[in-house]
Amino acid sequence: MPKRPIVAEDLLRIQFLGDPRMHPEGTQILFSKRHIDKEKNKYVGNLFSVDFEGKVTQWTQGEAGAGGGRWSPSGDRIAFVSGREGKQPQIFVIHTSGGEAAKITSLPEGSIGEIKWSPDGKSIAFTFRPTHEDWTQAAAKKREETGASIPARAIDTAWYRLDGDGYFDNARYAVYVVDVASGEVRKLYDACPIGMYSFDWSPDSKELALIHTVNKNFFADPPNDQVFRVTISDGQTWMLDGLPKGEKANIKWSPDGTTLAYLGDDSENDPWNVHNTKLFVVSADGGAPRCLSREDDYCLSVMGLSDTRDSYSFALLEWSPDSRAIYVSVGWHGETQLGFVEIEKGRVELLTEGKHTVLAGDLSRDGEKIACLFGDATHLEEVAVIDLNQVDHTPRILTSFNRAFTDEISIVEPEEVWLESEGGVKVQAWVIRPLGYLEPKRYPAVLEIHGGPHAQYGWAFFHEFQVLAANGHVVVYSNPRGSKGYGEEFCKAIRGNWGGPDWEDVQAVVRWMQHQPYIHPGLLGVMGGSYGGYMTNWAVGHSDAFKAAITDRCVSNLVSMGGSSDFPINKDGYWDGSPWGDLDTIATLWKQSPIAYFDKVDTPMLIIHSEGDLRCNIEQAEQVFSALQVRGIESRFVRYPVTTSHGLSRGGPPDLRLHRLGEIVAWWERHLK
Repeated sequence: MPKRPIVAEDLLRIQFLGDPRMHPEGTQILFSKRHIDKEKNKYVGNLFSVDFEGKVTQWTQGEAGAGGGRWSPSGDRIAFVSGREGKQPQIFVIHTSGGEAAKITSLPEGSIGEIKWSPDGKSIAFTFRPTHEDWTQAAAKKREETGASIPARAIDTAWYRLDGDGYFDNARYAVYVVDVASGEVRKLYDACPIGMYSFDWSPDSKELALIHTVNKNFFADPPNDQVFRVTISDGQTWMLDGLPKGEKANIKWSPDGTTLAYLGDDSENDPWNVHNTKLFVVSADGGAPRCLSREDDYCLSVMGLSDTRDSYSFALLEWSPDSRAIYVSVGWHGETQLGFVEIEKGRVELLTEGKHTVLAGDLSRDGEKIACLFGDATHLEEVAVIDLNQVDHTPRILTSFNRAFTDEISIVEPEEVWLESEGGVKVQAWVIRPLGYLEPKRYPAVLEIHGGPHAQYGWAFFHEFQVLAANGHVVVYSNPRGSKGYGEEFCKAIRGNWGGPDWEDVQAVVRWMQHQPYIHPGLLGVMGGSYGGYMTNWAVGHSDAFKAAITDRCVSNLVSMGGSSDFPINKDGYWDGSPWGDLDTIATLWKQSPIAYFDKVDTPMLIIHSEGDLRCNIEQAEQVFSALQVRGIESRFVRYPVTTSHGLSRGGPPDLRLHRLGEIVAWWERHLK
């Protein structure tokens, strides 16, 4: 049968895979899978495993879903988190030999974070944040019955909300331990001012190693994460001596118990992660850490952006069983590869290569196999295994959840180009030609600008891009300066200088587009979300190259954003200026605010934003819309409800994701054809 064009509604067909976890004996891989229930307009996620012959086993059932699945050290049980009882998340354990899952916690209403088995299989450590009694389901029901008002929020710190997490006021995560046999739960540790932890068990199951900030004023003080050890029996705690300030995360104890490894940076001046995330090791007893990746210009916490992935934050740190090496993830030139670092040598070696995305999970006990997700720009990610004993480390794909769908549709493969910008800087870009492209016809083109800004586009499947190509548009996307994956200096180039080197690079891409024989130079559109919305706003205020634009969850005014975002802008941090103080201080931010140049804008604009966006508050979009409307510029404002967040396009309600895509397609249909 002939293949058909992809459409927006095909979002409902995609199976979203994530969190691959290798069985300790290296016999199968546990993973999460979500799909969209069209009738109920919701995502349903459950746990599955696949063996190396491709046989799939489903471990959890039902609409309540399950996530965070982890094999026990012996591989005979799976622990997971589910809200199957009254929508209140609890930890459950299911035996792989059969039977129903057993609930092992009875926590009050709240949120469960990460869970980790102890090496002896007797306990599970986890993070938990209780919900304040005013915001429980029971309290809401009582207010409804009595007609009482929604209560006020009493907040004592700037860390009281987080986009995608909502408002948690003064509540904080703490570290708990549950005895798997008895279900006894103990709070072990709660000393972090903001309640964000990385933790790992000691090999003898007697301690936890933890990382958290020690700053009381999280947003004002230079980053200062430290490493702690906590005994399980009595909660005795001590901080390791000799570690520098800076950001630290993903702590892992070596199998021989002598060494701790973590990802981070030893700079006290690295807001917004402009520096490379590096690999460090330190004696478990403390002392000066050793950086193993400083000589390699790789960032170890980046992957290519996508709108078809189950998870959007990723960093890998896995010890080899002999404690002599560490596996990491490397984002480079739009690719995501598996890296390998020998402790003695201290350099990063790439074990995989190619125009793809490898998102690795963990190792088998013998260190011979590693679980991963594997995909590229024309194939949705599937569960795969890498045999580390083989010379060829290309992942072997084990599942085919999306094969029937992708076999049915026409997918256009991106073409890679490298362009020269100001000062000889090379900028990587991709172009997707329209489905059914015919020479010598010229087509309208859309330039997509990614968010972050310290992220990267790359070799990952992007549903939105393919939909636009299927609707007759050339789609161009690139990684201008500020992007990850091209070295630290490339990324740092726009620190406190948005609209500078990044804009030079975007203009280089636009000039290239204008000279392509298959692109109509008078029918160019520009769009982007978050920082991509910032750059879209900047572009229409500094160029007349675009016939229309779409700004999505945008930044428009850095001065007002300084106090309205869940991450306030702090002077002497990322920006030289400040949203408060004398006019010279404020002017530094104002000059880099796109709204300052909207007296020059005459480009029709579609504005998309969520009222529940805590990262880029909706007032940023309101300023854009007001400026355009007052000046009589054609504009349309699509506001999504307070129940949505900054990540609407990647994980929002299915019907609203489809609505957004419909608005985008209709806007380009109106203005570029």
